[in-house]
Amino acid sequence: MTPPAATRKRKASPPRSRLSPAEVRELFSRLAELDPSPTTELEYTTPFELLVAVVLSAQATDVGVNKATRRLYPVANTPRAILDLGEEGLKRHISTIGLFNAKAKNVIALCRILLDAHGGEVPRSREALEALPGVGRKTANVVLNTIFGEGTIAVDTHIFRVANRTGLAPGKDVRAVEDGLMRAVPLEYLLGAHHWLILHGRYVCKARKPDCPHCVIRDLCRFKDKTAADE
Repeated sequence: MTPPAATRKRKASPPRSRLSPAEVRELFSRLAELDPSPTTELEYTTPFELLVAVVLSAQATDVGVNKATRRLYPVANTPRAILDLGEEGLKRHISTIGLFNAKAKNVIALCRILLDAHGGEVPRSREALEALPGVGRKTANVVLNTIFGEGTIAVDTHIFRVANRTGLAPGKDVRAVEDGLMRAVPLEYLLGAHHWLILHGRYVCKARKPDCPHCVIRDLCRFKDKTAADE
């Protein structure tokens, strides 16, 4: 005999791990309201300066890179000027950045290719960018997005964390998260998505102690270990 509906046990609904399209749109709507014109925190005035800054930023903070480029760019901020500076001269200007020896070697090689193959200009194709020493997919995505206005998303540790914690685009590796974000982010938010997510991860959804009480998307987020106000 089937028990009455009032006493019939209901199966618990499984926890939702991924945001719905409506929730994704709401998430970006709130981030956009807070910061209508997001951009990188790396300091630059030309495409070449940004390219070099992003190469230098691998395993380094934007603050540390900016300190170094403030010394470097007044002296050399073009491919030719950096080649004239030489690898040892370049090292002296960026020695406060982690892995500066390898980065100096890459930047010198990158400058040579830009002059030989691209007329000293930063190329706007992904293939040409990723062929440059020290430039991988993430760096290419930053340049394509910030300089050329393409809807690319460069998944760093901050974006990887936010995408997984919130349920925006869960993934086991950075490429899976990037592909998930490219599918999930509404077109009108795609250009700014990279910047909104990295800034949110840097200042709110921090690795060790996320500031959940002051998070504007807290009610949408799937992170099960949200911090409380009294923490």
